[in-house]
Amino acid sequence: MEKHVVIAGGGPVGLWLAAELRLGGASVTVLEERADIDQRSKALTIHPRTLEVLASRGVHEPFLAEGMRIPAGHFAALDSRLDFSPLDTPFPFTLALPQARTEELLEVHAYALGARIQRRHRVTGFNERPESVIVQVEGPEGPYEVEAAYLVGCDGSRSVVRSMAGIEFPGTDSSVLGWLGDVSLTNPPRPGFSTFGQSGVLMVVPLPDGKYRLVGVTPQDVRTDWPGDLSLDELRATVTSIAGQDFGMHDPVWLSRFGNATRLAEHYRRGRILLAGDAAHQHFPAGGVGMNVGIQDAANLGWKLAATLRGSATGDLLDTYHTERHPVGIDLAEASHAQVALMTGFTPQNLALRSLIGKMIATEASFSKALAERLTGLGVGYPSAAPSAHPLIGTRAPDLSFTNTDDTLLTLLRPARHVLLNLTGEDDLLADPSAVELVVHTGRLTDTPGEWSTVRAALIRPDGYIAWISTDPGINLAAAVEQAIGPAGLVRGARLTPSSTAENDGA
Repeated sequence: MEKHVVIAGGGPVGLWLAAELRLGGASVTVLEERADIDQRSKALTIHPRTLEVLASRGVHEPFLAEGMRIPAGHFAALDSRLDFSPLDTPFPFTLALPQARTEELLEVHAYALGARIQRRHRVTGFNERPESVIVQVEGPEGPYEVEAAYLVGCDGSRSVVRSMAGIEFPGTDSSVLGWLGDVSLTNPPRPGFSTFGQSGVLMVVPLPDGKYRLVGVTPQDVRTDWPGDLSLDELRATVTSIAGQDFGMHDPVWLSRFGNATRLAEHYRRGRILLAGDAAHQHFPAGGVGMNVGIQDAANLGWKLAATLRGSATGDLLDTYHTERHPVGIDLAEASHAQVALMTGFTPQNLALRSLIGKMIATEASFSKALAERLTGLGVGYPSAAPSAHPLIGTRAPDLSFTNTDDTLLTLLRPARHVLLNLTGEDDLLADPSAVELVVHTGRLTDTPGEWSTVRAALIRPDGYIAWISTDPGINLAAAVEQAIGPAGLVRGARLTPSSTAENDGA
């Protein structure tokens, strides 16, 4: 059978996964129920880690050219904003870009790599077999079936794939209803405007098309019932009650409510069925992290699934997708709950708590940086359970630069293969690497951040995380690579086994 993957859902997560699979040599079909890209953009924010993911495939420039760079972010709409300038990334900012445009750019990328994207096609069910899965689809010309090696549900919080797979989606129901309006403003506030008080919280975000997004919560929105669709008159009255004016709002293009239901799939993989994005985790959209976490799900899954289909990975590699990303979903839910609590407690006690945390952000640099790394995804890691593992194992590799080339690590990652860094600068340490799936770079670092000062060699996964490290000054690199990856070029897991020449440096 052809090594084919069917992806249910053609949003940002499904499109990025499709592109990653194509880079890995897999045949891909994306089935999307919508006839066109929805111009009502749920997501507006692209975080630094997602920009690194885009840059690692060389497709970040159009996003940077069109998006609005914002050098600080908010946590729970606190008055003190998180400064992104200390973050160790080429992109110390968030990028404001409507999700509709993000989807357009990602669709172009996936098409260029040969992904098949079929709109007005809806997955209705599937039958899993020992060697394949038969996907049932409703298309414009009626129902049909397609056989695939794997089916990935990127079909949102109401995922048909998750439901049909019998994967539980436990969590909490909505107890808060936020609201948003994309409108024109005659008298817009200053950039970055937000306010919080006993009347509610309001944030105003400029959109690239000249509109503004007004989003917030009031004490009356702490409720479990549905009050009906949001009207412009209700939005105007609510904003006026919080800010003392309505900023001359008119000509709405989208008015909506959203809840804080928070759920997490018990399994990201069950047999030949996998989940990513909102199909795996649902939460209140505080901080604009949802799309970003979903794209990073796809970055983690894409290379592993492609390697599995190529036969260049051992059987346990695909299981590490759940092992690594499910804890990220747990952290996501925790951060969402925390922000909702801070944003919806309008008592004097809660205002005091907000003031205290805001002061810590403003005065405690390490606290502010840690919170910023968590919000932006830069702090996500997949630590090894091995007590002898080098502390860099499983962490995100910074965008290292080298003395002998203008290429940086993000550039070297563009083929979506493991990157072996021979930091000794001595070419004869490595035998012919053609038998394994590697991009090899020999050279010294232009600087040695933190624990990199003693690193002699490192293996970087296609998603930019560190799989293996050696600090052995007398390393036999060829032998170490064979031990880490295997003589047949098989990837043995997301965190590789230790080298016999560097017993304390493996994972």
